[in-house]
Amino acid sequence: MKKMKEKIYLITGAAGFLGNHICSELLKRGENIRALVLPGDKSIKYVPKDVEIIEGNLCDKESLQQFFDVPAGYTTVLIHCASMISVDPDFNQKIIDVNVGGTYNIIDMCFEHHECKKIVYVSSTGAIPEPPKGKKIQEVYHFDADKVIGCYSQSKALATQAILDAVNKKGLNACVVHPSGILGPEDYAISESTGSIISILNGEMPAGIQGSFNLCDVRDLAHGCVMAADKGRSGECYILGNKEVTLKEICKMMKQTAPDCKPPKFFLPIGIAYKLAAAMEKRAKKTGKKPVMTTFAVYNLARNNCFDYTKAERELGYKTRPYADTLRDEVEWLRAAGKIKNFKHEVEK
Repeated sequence: MKKMKEKIYLITGAAGFLGNHICSELLKRGENIRALVLPGDKSIKYVPKDVEIIEGNLCDKESLQQFFDVPAGYTTVLIHCASMISVDPDFNQKIIDVNVGGTYNIIDMCFEHHECKKIVYVSSTGAIPEPPKGKKIQEVYHFDADKVIGCYSQSKALATQAILDAVNKKGLNACVVHPSGILGPEDYAISESTGSIISILNGEMPAGIQGSFNLCDVRDLAHGCVMAADKGRSGECYILGNKEVTLKEICKMMKQTAPDCKPPKFFLPIGIAYKLAAAMEKRAKKTGKKPVMTTFAVYNLARNNCFDYTKAERELGYKTRPYADTLRDEVEWLRAAGKIKNFKHEVEK
């Protein structure tokens, strides 16, 4: 009988897009994995079947006890991936409670459980202050919520600083990874980026914007997180990014991958997009309907999206695959999942 490894990987947010792929990455290595999932979360069905599932709530410290308890002689490594994501920049107390308060609870539990030997905190590039365009964004070692835009980014800045404070003041063994945007197959919850891909494929994006993204294949990000657990130095931060890409370039690659798709024919200059978004938001306040385009969405396309991820390449062995490969795989998955309406094509290999 094969002897079980005396290490368990604890994964928060395992039912999410990135967390699910982190589990798959670890399963390929034959690791023991335990996932924290919210009670009643319907996404639990997407967690790989060989993963042990424990229900708990980041905001309820007592509910985390079973997640952390392991048999005598075992050690644990925690990848804290869970967070509440929002594209609404306005203050949201629940985001702060989950992303910041939940991280403080995780830190406390790690100190109470000495068998937990390391934490990888999955932050966001949004937590890093944005320098002017033309200068690559690099890792920083102090995070200030007042220097970033949007409640989600502010919450990640606060939580990241909490991790680093625990490292520097209390001796916690932890490192931080900062993923940029996420793209790729098996996005069951249909994130903002996947929703945009579907809109392009279905010909439902009437016009684009002359802006850029920084998007990573979810499988590359998962590998980067696992490598951070293996190799990441305590107190260090690692950007997990990719090459900057424009929406127009994404659409061109989509057309090559799926010839029958109908991408937008024209792309609005940023200045015009801002004015249109402001008008849509003003109208939305009167009608109560969600605006088609927001000024915050335009900002995310207009901002500096050029990240320096050479440190992660050098220290973690982080690698990125071409956008065309990611888009090909995502289109295949979306077609198989029935997410593309009235769409006939053959994916080019």
